[in-house]
Amino acid sequence: MSSNGQVPHDKTLDNTLTLIKEGYPFIKKRVERYQTDLFETRLLGQKVVCMSGEEAAKKFYDRELFKRNGALPKRILKSLFGENAVQTMDGDAHIHRKLLFVSLMTPPHQKRVAELVMDEWQSAAEKWKGMEEVVLFEEAKEVLTRASCKWAGIPLEEDEVKERTEDFFEMVNAFGAFGPTHWKGRMARNKTEEWIKRLIEDVRDGKLDAEKGSAIYEMAFHKKEDGSMLDAHMAGVELINVVRPLIAVCIFIAFSAAALYNYPEYKENLRSGTETYFENFVQEVRRYYPFVPYLGAKVKKEFTWRDYTFEEEMLVLLDIYGTNHDSALWDEPNDFKPERFFTWAGGLFDLIPQGGGEASKGHRCPGEGITIEVMKTSLDFLVNKIDYDVPEQDLSYNLDKMPTWPESGFVMKNVREK
Repeated sequence: MSSNGQVPHDKTLDNTLTLIKEGYPFIKKRVERYQTDLFETRLLGQKVVCMSGEEAAKKFYDRELFKRNGALPKRILKSLFGENAVQTMDGDAHIHRKLLFVSLMTPPHQKRVAELVMDEWQSAAEKWKGMEEVVLFEEAKEVLTRASCKWAGIPLEEDEVKERTEDFFEMVNAFGAFGPTHWKGRMARNKTEEWIKRLIEDVRDGKLDAEKGSAIYEMAFHKKEDGSMLDAHMAGVELINVVRPLIAVCIFIAFSAAALYNYPEYKENLRSGTETYFENFVQEVRRYYPFVPYLGAKVKKEFTWRDYTFEEEMLVLLDIYGTNHDSALWDEPNDFKPERFFTWAGGLFDLIPQGGGEASKGHRCPGEGITIEVMKTSLDFLVNKIDYDVPEQDLSYNLDKMPTWPESGFVMKNVREK
């Protein structure tokens, strides 16, 4: 066994509070300080290895070396993902469950979600005509909740839209939070799980019509490897894990609007450009702006990499934000340059805003294709379907807040259809 003497150790008793204080750049700062893609620290009282970059991502997504079960803190399971959900599974059971998610995120599904999102944007634009100002971030939450529930087959009464929207988003907002924000996320998850569980039971009992192929139908009747159905609560947890990430795209939509405003030279390309221009702009928003800070896994069996011995059951964090801003991978990584994607080779481990590797076999988010299509549709709406004025406002965002978004939420005035 190696002594691990060459790998830097952060010289603090415990870095938990520092991580919370620094947020997204926590790992990146130390990678730059120590001039390494690997260092050791202590978080929540345990030894943790942090790693960054393309090679680290390749290693992190090796299913022979890493597992997800036990890697996520309970507080994140109780707010963001739900307990025993697909994100915590490994091996064949994980692949079996993951294929269910992948089957719901195929190109036809992506197209359908994008169409529903555009319909909701058009309806929202009608409402905005009489409003003094519109906060895009807040509107995007509701647009995405309406569209994703419609697509998934989840019935949504008009008088519950606002409540359900906030509950879905509170789960996302609790990711890096402590105190009241975290507890709001947990309460929102408990309430949403109860609601969705009842709907699953209604589908199974024939009280609620569900179209075969819809997310609610497929979750309700999904069979585990042994042929038994998921219990109604677990089916509900996984249905939430289909819908909740879609609502989180409101963060990327707010950043897209901020990018359009801050880099107006790209607007003309988007007005007259091809699908490729939209794709490149959206990919750069996903690379440049913060979304997921880092991801965790546990070492499955002892191995050595970079002369460092990764011990069994050790917790390892992969730096998502830092890898997306790695100067070894991206020319001028701190500049917003959509044109970089004209020559991008489409690597599985360099652009990783929603994880790396293959979605069907690994832990990369299977909803990435839907995210991209929804972002492109929303961008098309902002550029080609409406005009609006942008008043003076604070479009900065705090990297010490996880997740984060433009401070003002992107305020628009005098919104009019083209």
